Amino acid sequence: MSRITKEHFGEYDGKEIFRFTLVNAAGNSVSVINYGGTITSWIIADANGQKKNIVAGFDTLQQYLDDTAYFGCIAGRYANRIANGHFSINGTSYVLACNDGKNHLHGGNRGFDKKVWDAVIIEKEQPVLSLNYFSRDGEEGYPGNLNVTAEFSYTDDDELIIGYAAQTDKPTPVNLTSHCYFNLSGQMDRTILDHSLQINADAYTAMNDEQIPTGELIPVEETAFDFRELTAIKDKLEVSGEEYDHNFVLNKNGSPFSFAALLTGPAGQPQLSVFTTEPGLQLYTGNLLNGSSKNRDGKEINKYSALCLETQHFPDSPNQPNFPSTILMPGKKFFSKTVYKITTG
Repeated sequence: MSRITKEHFGEYDGKEIFRFTLVNAAGNSVSVINYGGTITSWIIADANGQKKNIVAGFDTLQQYLDDTAYFGCIAGRYANRIANGHFSINGTSYVLACNDGKNHLHGGNRGFDKKVWDAVIIEKEQPVLSLNYFSRDGEEGYPGNLNVTAEFSYTDDDELIIGYAAQTDKPTPVNLTSHCYFNLSGQMDRTILDHSLQINADAYTAMNDEQIPTGELIPVEETAFDFRELTAIKDKLEVSGEEYDHNFVLNKNGSPFSFAALLTGPAGQPQLSVFTTEPGLQLYTGNLLNGSSKNRDGKEINKYSALCLETQHFPDSPNQPNFPSTILMPGKKFFSKTVYKITTG
């Protein structure tokens, strides 16, 4: 039966860090640490019954403390970028840390990825790992005391379910995502260039050379961003010369929870499907990975070693009135759900 185990993983900021491993009936497993709500591994059996770890990650806490590429973590209070580290709510201006050139990225200098979350295992038929973090008013420049919960569960159908909830006492932007890096071969020396990708999006958000949206939604048709059908990633990169770190506008078709993406490896490898309540998906093809980090097997994590499929609201939404709002109001509850499902065959 499904279960969650707990083991010591280290200490940080005077607090103990644990690794929680969610195991399903087939013996496949997902591990999460309460430092940054970080997914450290996802071990599955392929069609031949061989176990493989399909996410990039580390086996020591120190490697996560040294990490600058956001491996596996929860990004927040605001995932992605906010232009010039500045936004206004009801005429009040707020200034955030600019940790990405002139812009604010993934919550600032010490975002949710660098926090210790309180953890509770909720025992039920499908056990849940519940992580909680209380972000104080003014943390990284954000207004409002924000109480955040992230819940992880792993089903016998190999579905990793992540649910986020948050409440605030002042209006504040909230945008949460998992920054997990996937390589379905389980081998970081085999790049994701032999993978294929489908994204359920007819448009993407145009951006300037600082990766800040211009406000335009551009149709993907006849562009390098057309992944509406399953497409070889290598072909896209070679033909277009594009390196992807872009937000796609997902087709919701009236359904709040819907299909977002499909990632496949070579024949015989598992497939990863993504479903979400979020309106956007950031595709990042690992363009800046440079071998400075080594995967748990000792192999360097280089450019294109793995990719991210980050379900989210659009970048810079607090400064883009035509984008879906990310402002959470007092008395309201933020909720978001994403499911990553593995199939083998």
